[in-house]
Amino acid sequence: MTTQASSTVHVPRVAIRFCTQCKWNLRAAYYAQELLQTFGTGIGEVALIPATGGIFTVIMTHAVSQSAGPSGIEAEAGSKPVTVTETVLWDRKVDGGFPETKELKNRVRNIVDPDRDLGHIDRSLKKKDQGVDGEPRTKAQQQPDIVHQPTGQSGKQEETKDCEDCK
Repeated sequence: MTTQASSTVHVPRVAIRFCTQCKWNLRAAYYAQELLQTFGTGIGEVALIPATGGIFTVIMTHAVSQSAGPSGIEAEAGSKPVTVTETVLWDRKVDGGFPETKELKNRVRNIVDPDRDLGHIDRSLKKKDQGVDGEPRTKAQQQPDIVHQPTGQSGKQEETKDCEDCK
């Protein structure tokens, strides 16, 4: 049974809610590790939240100054009012599958530090968005994420009770 407690939350906070029935624990931990490795102390907190029902969401809680522009730069203490906002960075059911690590890092960067250069990740995303003729591709032209199902030693699908919402 889960209970709730109140405590100080370090923002920006990334919460990864994942389905334990689907065995997405390692996937969630991998994304958390990648974000911490890339952004270090630029992220105040990363939380792994076990759930059921085929859920895999990545939500960022961040502070935005009332006078801040789209960059979301926080105000200095006592200078301007600050609002706390939650932004859904990824929802498996809405976005279709799981994010590529570079896409997730890009979405986090766009909130935490929009001027930051992610190096090869930025170049890779730019290349992916360009079509053969150099024109930007539409969402319909981009390939969907491929989700691999676990297989047994025989190469056949293991017969286990799967979460019905995962399908």
